[in-house]
Amino acid sequence: MTLQIYTSSDTVFANSFESDLQRYLRGLGGLLVFLFVWWLGAVTTQPSYLVPKPLDSARAFVDLFVTSTTIAVPILGTRLLLPTGLAHLAQTLFHYVPGLLLGAGCGVSLGLAMGWNSEFDDWLQPLVRALRPIPPLAWVVFAIVWFGIHHTGAAFIVFVGAFWINFYGAYGGVNGVSSDLTDAASTLGVECDRSMLKLVALPSAAPQLLTGFRTSIGRCWMIVVGAELFGAPGVGYEIINASNNLAMATSVAYMFLISLAFLCMDVGFRVVERRVLAWR
Repeated sequence: MTLQIYTSSDTVFANSFESDLQRYLRGLGGLLVFLFVWWLGAVTTQPSYLVPKPLDSARAFVDLFVTSTTIAVPILGTRLLLPTGLAHLAQTLFHYVPGLLLGAGCGVSLGLAMGWNSEFDDWLQPLVRALRPIPPLAWVVFAIVWFGIHHTGAAFIVFVGAFWINFYGAYGGVNGVSSDLTDAASTLGVECDRSMLKLVALPSAAPQLLTGFRTSIGRCWMIVVGAELFGAPGVGYEIINASNNLAMATSVAYMFLISLAFLCMDVGFRVVERRVLAWR
């Protein structure tokens, strides 16, 4: 019997390994096909600078870490000497991170308040419906006038994008709390609204809250690059600056850098999400 159990376990492990290996090979195959199509498009396009070759883009990516650039650190007033790619990525993070965190915090707070309190929801729902359709990048002109073309203006644009994504995540999460859960909590002695929100609504809405924040991590990368195209320092500005000089391979290299930064943040947040929702 023991031998059969070990044999069955080994079989399951082997099948799982084979399945994972096939998935990775298919993913690698898709990547190779993409690179081939990219290379084919590059060699058949004239003038040649319009579509840089994959190898040229890879060299440009390496060059981002060969040279160094000095950047100013906001608030602290100090200067840092970093590899060029990391320097411009740091400039982006100087307004991406504050905008994301402040926008998420405010969006979640308002979403929870409106989703939990129907009277408060009635007061603000018309305003929310009027403001929500406005794209974050439509606020660029106001960001420039109010804050100037710098970190604060770009952070404001990111704030707007993160706010709405997290607002609806929190609002929908609280609205979706089952009445069975609140009834059971009331039966067990939870009567205060604050306690009900803390002990019942928030745990129930946690998956949707975390999904909203994870979505905002990716969407705000798109928003921050768009905001930087108007002159705020960072990766987005370097993309448009390189393209203006017809250095398209450098533009692609910065696009790779954005992708890599997002993947690192997404993987890190997935780890946190699994730990927070380990109770499910």
